[in-house]
Amino acid sequence: MTACRIDHLHLRSPDPEAAARFYAAAFEARETGRMEVNGALRVMLDLGGLMLFIEAVPPETPKPPPAPFQGIEHIGLTVPDLDAAIAHLDGLGVKLTSGPREMRPGLRIAFIDGPDKVRIELLERRS
Repeated sequence: MTACRIDHLHLRSPDPEAAARFYAAAFEARETGRMEVNGALRVMLDLGGLMLFIEAVPPETPKPPPAPFQGIEHIGLTVPDLDAAIAHLDGLGVKLTSGPREMRPGLRIAFIDGPDKVRIELLERRS
């Protein structure tokens, strides 16, 4: 088997700048660059160590269907304090779509919808 490591996650958005502002405000993502790819703006972010590429597409580009569906369904982000994260997001006008709930002792989760119907799971893991 060939050894590998994660390089990036690539999202598509009709407004990559607005999507990038969301990830920066909500999760302290840091912009690392911008470029044009075949005439489309690509904004690159460092999201907690994950390189996130957000590339422009026309507004009429199909959106993902409601979950569950095949393929990548959501991004999971660990937070140190789920209640504090939810309060922060609420202050930004971001509403929960599910949770918070305890999945098992030591694991609490909640879900939000990010820009462009990207489903985001917040996880708080306690020992």
